[in-house]
Amino acid sequence: MKFDLSNTKIPFMSARVGGFIFSTILIILSFGAFFYSGLNFGIDFKGGTLIEIETAEKVDPGEIRSNLNSLSIGDVQVQEFGSTKNILIRVEQQEGGDSVQQNVVEIVKASLNNNITTSISYRRTEVVGPKVSGELIQSGVIAIVVAVIAMLIYIWFRFEWQFSLGAVIALVHDVILTIGVFCFTQLEFNLPIIAAILTIVGYSMNDTVVVYDRVRENLRKHRSKPIDQLLDLSINETLSRTVITSVTTLLALVSLYVFGGSVIKGFTFAMIWGVVVGTYSSIFVAAPFLKYVDVKRDWNTTSAVDSTK
Repeated sequence: MKFDLSNTKIPFMSARVGGFIFSTILIILSFGAFFYSGLNFGIDFKGGTLIEIETAEKVDPGEIRSNLNSLSIGDVQVQEFGSTKNILIRVEQQEGGDSVQQNVVEIVKASLNNNITTSISYRRTEVVGPKVSGELIQSGVIAIVVAVIAMLIYIWFRFEWQFSLGAVIALVHDVILTIGVFCFTQLEFNLPIIAAILTIVGYSMNDTVVVYDRVRENLRKHRSKPIDQLLDLSINETLSRTVITSVTTLLALVSLYVFGGSVIKGFTFAMIWGVVVGTYSSIFVAAPFLKYVDVKRDWNTTSAVDSTK
C-alpha cells in the first residue's frame, strides 16, 4: 500500500484550538518543572573536573566509580564512550578554589593508577571553575536570544511583521519545551545541549518558512478564499515535504542516539525532541497564528522559494 501525502486534505485549522491548548499545557508544565526541579547542569555550567582516560584493556566503569566514591570527593560520574577502553570521569565542583580542584585531579589519578592493573593514558583533564561556568551560562543564553532575534528580523524582511511574530512565537515555544523536557528528565544540561537548541531553532525556522512561503503564494493566488481554508491548503501542500524531511532527519538522529555512545546521547535526544516539536509548531502554532492577524493578500513579488522542491 502506497503512503501518499501529495494530495491530502486534512482540516488542520479545525484542530487549532486544541493545538493551542495542548501547547499551553506543555509550556505551563515546562515552567513548573523549571522552577520546581530546575536543570541538571553539567560540569560546563556548574564547574568541576573532567578526566578522560584510555586503557590498554577493557575495565569496569562500575568498579572505577566505586573506588572513586570511597574518596569522599562528592558526586562522581563514570561512563564509557566511543569504546569500552575509553572512560570519561566527572567530579563535582569542590569548595576551596582552583587549588582544591587540582588536588582532586591528583587524588583521582592516584586512585586510578593504584586500582587499574592495565596501562592508562590520560587523554584530557579539564577543571572548570565557578566563574568560567557562570560566563558559559551567560554566553549560552545570549546565543539563543541573538539567534531568535536574528530569525525575527529575517522573517520580517522576507515576509511581513505578522509572519515574523508567528515564527518567533513558534521558536520560543520550541525552546521552552526543549528546556522543559530536560527539567523533567533531569538529563545533564551542558554546552552540547546549547548547540542542539540553536540547531533546533534553525530547523524549526526552516519548517516554518516553507509553510509561510506557500501561504504567501496562496494569498496571492486565492484572494477570495477564506483564511481557514487557505491555511489548510498551504499546510497540506507542504505536508509531504515536511514529513519526509522530519522522518529522514529522525532516522539519522535515532541511529546516533542508539549507536553513537553515551557522550552524545544528550545532544541527540535534544535534537530528536526538537525535530518533533519543531514540526508540530510549524503546523499547529506558526500557521494557525496567521488566522488571528491581518495578513495582506496583494503580494507583488513572486515567492523566493518553491517549498515543494
